Amino acid sequence: MNDRRTTRERRTGPAADEASAPAAVPGAGPRRFLRAALARVPLPLRGLRPRLLTSFVLVALASSLGTGALAFREARTGVLQQSQDSVINRFRTSIDAVARYIPPTPDQSDLQSAVNQVLYANRSSGWRIMATYGGHRAYAPSAGFTEPSPEMLRSVRERRAAVFQRMNVDGRPRLVVGMPVTYASEEGTEPRLSGLVMYLEVPQTTEEGYVEAMVSGIERATLVALCLAVVLALLAASGVLRPVRALRRATRRMAAGHLDVRLDVTGSDELADLSRSFNETAAELERTVRELRRLEAQGRRFVADVSHELRTPLAAMSAVTDVLDLEGEGETGEALRLISEGTNRLSGLVNDLMEISRFDAGVAELNRDEIDLAESVRRTVAARWWQGEVEMRLPGPGVLRARVDPRRLDVVTANLIGNALRHGEPPARLTMGVREEGNGVAWAVIEVTDNGPGISEEAMPHIFERFYKASTSRARSESSGLGLAITAENVRLHGGRIRAANLPGGGAVFTVELPLHPAGTGAGADGGTR
Repeated sequence: MNDRRTTRERRTGPAADEASAPAAVPGAGPRRFLRAALARVPLPLRGLRPRLLTSFVLVALASSLGTGALAFREARTGVLQQSQDSVINRFRTSIDAVARYIPPTPDQSDLQSAVNQVLYANRSSGWRIMATYGGHRAYAPSAGFTEPSPEMLRSVRERRAAVFQRMNVDGRPRLVVGMPVTYASEEGTEPRLSGLVMYLEVPQTTEEGYVEAMVSGIERATLVALCLAVVLALLAASGVLRPVRALRRATRRMAAGHLDVRLDVTGSDELADLSRSFNETAAELERTVRELRRLEAQGRRFVADVSHELRTPLAAMSAVTDVLDLEGEGETGEALRLISEGTNRLSGLVNDLMEISRFDAGVAELNRDEIDLAESVRRTVAARWWQGEVEMRLPGPGVLRARVDPRRLDVVTANLIGNALRHGEPPARLTMGVREEGNGVAWAVIEVTDNGPGISEEAMPHIFERFYKASTSRARSESSGLGLAITAENVRLHGGRIRAANLPGGGAVFTVELPLHPAGTGAGADGGTR
């Protein structure tokens, strides 16, 4: 008989075409989609262990599915090809056996006899046969043959090759083969089509069973691969996370101030390199911090020593200028007054530097005493002749008492009032009261308000820094830039709080909060160190 050719597969009934597959829709931004998906993942699942586990499982799943799909495709193609070749060869042999008895122009009875003979020769195979010639058709068995597609009918009529088509009828796979019968011609010429075409429909239930068995085997293999991937992921995560956890603990200890922490380095992989880099960084940081601390201590000692050495001659100079200031007249007296003012300012700066050095060295002491806070504020204002420049709203005598250091409270009050008078027009306003919190803690609140332009937004974060001046044009003013820094240190030494803000109508307000302790209690009943 003739060679055979194939057309594309076609399915009929409820199932879709085997050869067709839905087109993949391109994603509009895979990275954005991935970030959005990760954002929805709960925080406990974003750790390194869950990510390693997920990565191993995804890789194993992709590998298993890819390998399984490739093996399934090759095995399915082999099974169907072998079955198809066997059926077509048997069908061709059966047609060759009956074709010699078919007349050149067969009628209906001749067609029926031919299909009956082919079916009888393959009666145990579940075949269905159809023969066509002109307008005649014959079936064996008499009914139930699946109608071939128009493309297959046209291909069989026009070609001398066998054509097959796999179809799905009511959910069951079927193979339909169309084979034209040709007349032998003289040697060297192609055979002629007789016009007679034999069709075969055969079920492929056995082949489908083989395919389902392969799918089941691939599923079991995929499940085993996933379990193995989970075990490997847990082992790998343990190996990776052990040095990572050690690094995390070491960094936390370093952040807590333990700069001598080091990691044990084992192996020569990337994690070992990371541990070595951490040890080198920690050693360099420890060396740098040690050097900075040494330089800082030297700087503090230098400031303290210089301030101490300057204090005695400045005191002598101040005494002399005070005497000369009383006797000087005219231009000489003006010069002496300038010298006196400069000497007093320098003396105040030296005293401030010594006070700052005590705070830095941690030796500033609190000499607490139970006093009337309102009376202490009145004495501070009276001692500096500020009665006409400060509006005070204070509680009555004996109403607000606390254990504080009277000298340091005097410094706090004087610095705040002096700052308000320097940066705003008199009068400055000072109020004092008590604020109680819900947990039973009470605070003495002192507020000092000025009439100045307020504090700029740029200066607000630095207002309590040393030597900071909000206006560079006032670099030569009477202020040394240490008053507010010393004030803040004294407040913190008492366990209090200080803050600065701007008033809605203009001007700045400084608020000091000091904790109120009952008599006989509190830190440093008679004295203490910072």
